[in-house]
Amino acid sequence: MTPSLLGWPAGLPEVLDAAMDTAAASAGLFGPARSAELDAGEEFPTAECEVLDRCGIARAYVPAELGGLPGGLPELLQSLRTVARRDVTVAVAHGKTFLGSVSTWVAGSDEQRRALARLVVEEDAVVAWGLTEPERGSDLLAGRLTAVAEEDGGWRLDGVKWPINNATRGRLVSVLARTSPQGGTRGFSLFLVDKSRLGTDGWQPLPKEPTHGIRGADISGIRFDDVAVAPEALTGRVGDGLETVLRALQLTRTVCTSLSLGAGEHAFRLARDFAAERVMYGTHLIELPLARRVLGRAGAALVLADAASLMAVRSAHCLTGEMSVVSALAKAGVPDIVQQTIDELAEFLGARGFLRTHHAHGMFQKLERDHRIVAIFDGSTAVNRSALIAQFLVLERMARSGRHDEEGLAAARDTATLPTLDTAALRLLSRTGCSVVQGLPATARRLGELTATGALPARAHELADALADEIASVARAMAGRRPVGQGVPAEDFATARRYELCFAGASAAHLLLAAPGGGTRATHLMAALERALELLRPGHEAPPEAYDRLLAPPAAAKELVP
Repeated sequence: MTPSLLGWPAGLPEVLDAAMDTAAASAGLFGPARSAELDAGEEFPTAECEVLDRCGIARAYVPAELGGLPGGLPELLQSLRTVARRDVTVAVAHGKTFLGSVSTWVAGSDEQRRALARLVVEEDAVVAWGLTEPERGSDLLAGRLTAVAEEDGGWRLDGVKWPINNATRGRLVSVLARTSPQGGTRGFSLFLVDKSRLGTDGWQPLPKEPTHGIRGADISGIRFDDVAVAPEALTGRVGDGLETVLRALQLTRTVCTSLSLGAGEHAFRLARDFAAERVMYGTHLIELPLARRVLGRAGAALVLADAASLMAVRSAHCLTGEMSVVSALAKAGVPDIVQQTIDELAEFLGARGFLRTHHAHGMFQKLERDHRIVAIFDGSTAVNRSALIAQFLVLERMARSGRHDEEGLAAARDTATLPTLDTAALRLLSRTGCSVVQGLPATARRLGELTATGALPARAHELADALADEIASVARAMAGRRPVGQGVPAEDFATARRYELCFAGASAAHLLLAAPGGGTRATHLMAALERALELLRPGHEAPPEAYDRLLAPPAAAKELVP
């Protein structure tokens, strides 16, 4: 499962990989011993972030039309995934600048967007995103930090944002503030605060919080005490803050899957290397059928998560109006698939998965702790599933009809060069459902045509047809459901999870259609479909050879995940 197999872009990810290899060889940076040392000392990975700066990763955080890289969200996701494959903490620490900047890309004026792009690209400015507050949880409407207008057009901010990634290190903080005492959906606005222009009075950083995972990251906060900010700090229009955040989250939630992909690949590599070296019963562990089954299923699950992430970031460019659904599916589904895989690999490793020394410098237990935060970032799994449940009616109707954006889906599936991301096309609710899921029956029929000609194994059509049946079953479970606030039945959350798996499986099927001639890519995608059905259908069991093909022989055990 090399990153290029499913169609990820080359370019910056390859530059990063080479630079991290060089840094590891010359100074030990990004190596397991160094990562363990930083983790134990809860130390920020300053030197590692400087390596990423020199590679120009900041350009991936900026739209192409403002001087950013041309690869769009796929190149950004693949770049952060490449870093997370070495150390999730470093990816979290550096990648936050994208999250903090997105609101300006979505709602800022041309002048604001150009100014921020210059700071990020030319000065490697760190940008944080101040959304949450003490005692408020994920309820942004409960925020109490206020922004009061002044006669000169400026504003005065008063309140606390916490816990915030890079709140202390960040030069700029995008702050969601209450601008109407009554609050409500139009009672909040966004402000991009440049701390270097505030002086030393009226604000203060809050202490770094000790965390279970990502111990070295700057998880802290910031307090504003009636501090004045300039008129140009306002991002977008007064009262549009919450809508801007919800649109921005559609992009950031999708990119967050990079952390899961990197962590999952790291876990898989550690487990397979152990199995390739461990001798039991007179042979290497990786040669034993049960071990191969566990590792093969893990590899297939990672391909499944990979396919879902790729179709999600391509959808941002090609099916932009559907991102309220797609981003929630990716953000809830991919970390869930990867966490289950990490848990299974931890059981496979046994005690070695818990040791902080001896085995691989304790990298498995570190990545396992680090990855658990991904499900919380930018809206928890429950928050994202709630967003899906709120759109069950349209999702059920569109799935039943089979209607979908054929042109947009074809571009997301096949196009190497994506259209420019149009943030103005982001919508709070999708009117057309999710074309990736709704287009699966048509793709299944086309796969049937390919299998009839021998271009793909017959099993490809069987798997796609079975997945189409699951989509129909999930649609029936959605029928008649209406959001009821805090009283949402537990079974609706279970249905949302099944829909996430349908999205992941459908993503693999669409990419399989774009893999004529079979080969390694088709083999991996068919394994992903088998795993999707195992997760959707209790009792479904893939034939042994389906997963066995994902494993290289022990002598080449690092080829699946570099």
